[in-house]
Amino acid sequence: MLKKISETADFLKSAQTTHPRIGIILGTGLGGLVKEIAIEKTIPYAEIPNFPVSTVEGHQGQLIFGTIKGQPVMAMQGRFHYYEGYDMKEVTFPVRVMKQMGITHLVVSNASGGLNPDFKVGDIMIIDDHINMFGDNPLLGKNINELGPRFPDMSQPYNHELIDRAHAIAQKEGIELKQGVYVGVAGPTFETPAEYKYFRIIGGDTVGMSTVPEVIVARHGGMTCFGVSIITDSGVPGQIVEISHEEVQAVAAAAEPKMTRVIAELVATI
Repeated sequence: MLKKISETADFLKSAQTTHPRIGIILGTGLGGLVKEIAIEKTIPYAEIPNFPVSTVEGHQGQLIFGTIKGQPVMAMQGRFHYYEGYDMKEVTFPVRVMKQMGITHLVVSNASGGLNPDFKVGDIMIIDDHINMFGDNPLLGKNINELGPRFPDMSQPYNHELIDRAHAIAQKEGIELKQGVYVGVAGPTFETPAEYKYFRIIGGDTVGMSTVPEVIVARHGGMTCFGVSIITDSGVPGQIVEISHEEVQAVAAAAEPKMTRVIAELVATI
């Protein structure tokens, strides 16, 4: 694994000159942040050694190097999901590569189903914690000490200081932000009413099919994380309706400009 990580990192280092320390993973329908990037280099995943290829509509499948407000960044326009058939180590491989390239901060975004009755479709939620309901963990198996400790601390998976900064930025911009716990599940089915109820009972505010594996691996590697979720459908009893992936993309795209403004300003402070 270390050999593949190094091979991919070396390829990407030689392909660009920005030397970013901020990595960004853009979720379903949330690729618009790319418009804020002064792009130096775009590399399709298919051209990157050892990289998986995204198969989900709404995920462009390319790696972008450039700057946001002068801050060098490396952005994944499209991520990989457990439900696509990749194992956890494949899903999180790009995060390992980021760490090898010198990335110190990871910003992740996603679309999710709302569980909290105080939230509504189209709301933006800062993730302050998560619950892993994948039934799997990317750190299972023999630990590679060069990548991180056997038992990484997860007392602060999402950095409190960055959360406070994001709230301050949103207040200044007149943008309302929610805050809560994200439940990560394997998918690819949307949740049943009973599952929505269960995830709320155990402490979730939103539920989705990504993010948790990447953040686990980022924290394993000592990276600082910030996460944001756009609520694209409701799992609140009495509000549950039939939902499609296309509808999820549409809601995410509508809310994205506000999320983009917050992330762009936040990145500039790192």
